[in-house]
Amino acid sequence: MARKATDCRDTPSVSGCSLYISGEEEEVVRAAVEHMVSVHEHTDTLELRAEVRAELKDALPGT
Repeated sequence: MARKATDCRDTPSVSGCSLYISGEEEEVVRAAVEHMVSVHEHTDTLELRAEVRAELKDALPGT
């Protein structure tokens, strides 16, 4: 299965977060949502999880 990724640098934020998360799709969605809740003060909702999933990209080689 192809590794997926998300990168906080793709969405400008006040904190200037630079976290890059890669792995299997479900792992990335779970970790990204946990990060968004704890660091960026989002609320864990089905909509947030769907948005994260829709914005996933193929991971960079070697990540």
